[in-house]
Amino acid sequence: MDKSMKFTHRLITLSLLLTLGGSVQAQSIQSIHSILSFGAKGDGKTMNTRVINQAIQLLQNVTLHLEPGAVLMGSTNLDDYPAETGRSGESPRAGLLTARNAANVALTGRGCIEGNGMSFVDPGKLKLREELDYDKKYTRQQDDFMDPKYGTQDGPLAPRERPGNLVRFFNCTNVLISGLTIQNSPVWTVEVADCERVNITGVAINSLGSNRRVPNDDGMDLLESHDVHVSDCDIQTGDDCIAVLGSQRVTVANCTLSSHSAAVRVGFAGADIRDCVFANLLIHDSNRGLAVCVRGLGSVEDVLFSDIVIETRLFTGHWWGKGEPIHISAVPWDPKMNPIGQLKNVRFRNILARSQSGILVYGCQQSVIKDLVFQDVKVRINNGPLQPSYGGNFDLRGCLHPALALFAHDIPAFYGRYVDGVKIQGLDVEWADDVPAFFTHAIQFEDFHNIAIDAFTGGPAHHDGSKAAIAFSNGSQISIRNSRAAKGTGAFVSLTDVVVGGLFVNNDLAEARKVCDPESFVFQASGNRLPGPPGDKDP
Repeated sequence: MDKSMKFTHRLITLSLLLTLGGSVQAQSIQSIHSILSFGAKGDGKTMNTRVINQAIQLLQNVTLHLEPGAVLMGSTNLDDYPAETGRSGESPRAGLLTARNAANVALTGRGCIEGNGMSFVDPGKLKLREELDYDKKYTRQQDDFMDPKYGTQDGPLAPRERPGNLVRFFNCTNVLISGLTIQNSPVWTVEVADCERVNITGVAINSLGSNRRVPNDDGMDLLESHDVHVSDCDIQTGDDCIAVLGSQRVTVANCTLSSHSAAVRVGFAGADIRDCVFANLLIHDSNRGLAVCVRGLGSVEDVLFSDIVIETRLFTGHWWGKGEPIHISAVPWDPKMNPIGQLKNVRFRNILARSQSGILVYGCQQSVIKDLVFQDVKVRINNGPLQPSYGGNFDLRGCLHPALALFAHDIPAFYGRYVDGVKIQGLDVEWADDVPAFFTHAIQFEDFHNIAIDAFTGGPAHHDGSKAAIAFSNGSQISIRNSRAAKGTGAFVSLTDVVVGGLFVNNDLAEARKVCDPESFVFQASGNRLPGPPGDKDP
């Protein structure tokens, strides 16, 4: 940590230790200093910025250690966070803790870093920002969309001018954050930018002081960094819990996540993202579960998600997302942007999801999403009290095209558009009995090529026989094997402008009213159990 790092805080405990490690002529030296010896006061009133900066005398090889009960508290006075050249995150001002161009730096201990985020928002005003990123006229609810009469309990609150990101590491190597509670940030909580070899483990990040209503308070943002490992963390924030932007070789494991936006977001703009693994996650009370996005020139590829439990719902307010357990999209931030990055080689395995919306995969003509695999995924779609006011819309923000950013659309359990090479192996779809009419097919693809479905079980949302279990339009090359129609299915498959079919083998259609709509078949079919008396099969 460098000498220019600014601490703006009130220390309300006496047990904060600073550990400095270094070497002189190949001999190891370690010294432990209490900030009290530099004149700090732990009375909850005294500003201790100067004395802590005096205590940290090395540019690197520094561990800032907070013992149990120690609280490092951010000032509530905006003037204590000076303006900086350049911009980082959501504010041009300094944050609370910053390390630049340092090696072997760490934040450790069982103490707490407190950001006082509620001091920089208006608790009586909501953040709506309709004029910037969506237009009500394109939504299902139109003028009623996001109307406070439906509730405001989830925020977000309108921000005032705010300090910079709470904890920041810029261009650092061999970084450790361990054991701490970091809470109530006014903007991003932990920012890691242009760093290498970063370990974040056993950290609790929360925004419970605002009931998770502060916008842009991401848990951790990993920007253009390499070899980053996050494990055994509990994160409860308003905005994204973990955001990966322009980074490579990132692993996230054994974490519990809850967000009013996305629990995990991979991509948006910036450099390419590749070689990332997300495993053993529990996502609860979130707006989106897993989000993989392309909006600029950077591509996303070679990303694995596995062994994840997801529970999502609709939230009031301006948060991006509409209850999707998995959201994958590639659309330009600016409609004039062409080309944009590609999204390909992303896999999801062993996923259990309870949600109030479906899985959404949405590309565009200039960036077709390629080579996705969904293996052993179970989705149950539930109703909820906010469906009349927020449901039945696709949310592709940020996107400056108002008709594409947030717009009315019927909701299948799995929807894909502008895709090439999607494999679904073992998808199980269930619906609550009372879901609204805008919920439709179990699976729907538009503008597609090369779809392989194996061991799917399910049917449409409503049991009146009016909808197909699987709907295809404007595409080619389909394979459906070993799948089973649920009771109440109309046609098992509906086809519109599908020019080349494929294989249709060993499917159980006994509960469907008919095999295909229209009945002219484009598949090579065999071994299927047909609608009608038991025992009827294709030859």
